[in-house]
Amino acid sequence: MLEGAKPSRVEKSDVEWREKLTSEQYRITRRHGTERAFTGPFLHEKRAGTYACVCCGAPLFRSDAKYDSRSGWPSFTRPVAERAIDEHSDRFLFIRRTEVRCAACDAHLGHVFPDGPAPTGLRYCINGAALMLDPDKA
Repeated sequence: MLEGAKPSRVEKSDVEWREKLTSEQYRITRRHGTERAFTGPFLHEKRAGTYACVCCGAPLFRSDAKYDSRSGWPSFTRPVAERAIDEHSDRFLFIRRTEVRCAACDAHLGHVFPDGPAPTGLRYCINGAALMLDPDKA
């Protein structure tokens, strides 16, 4: 993973999050939901750029770390910086997984699994609705 400073904390009330986000974005990021596989907005995205948190705009992943995992969600091998994300134990339905959240605003992003490609061996399986893309300037 990469080094990096912990992002500044972003805090909003539930009402403020509801006003800022679409109902789908709110359900996924603030209520720990999941979009249906193969339906997210960035699954087939090929443009170069930085994927940021839809809630607070914090940079999370670079396009050069994105790959097709055939899982139905955008997948990345690493975050932009080690401190860009926080990991939490998730035991929903008695399944042990590692949840990934935005370190700046605590938005639920998805999960990380130890079955990804080199160089990290990790697969950050992220809900497209939790992301926005800031394309590189040509």
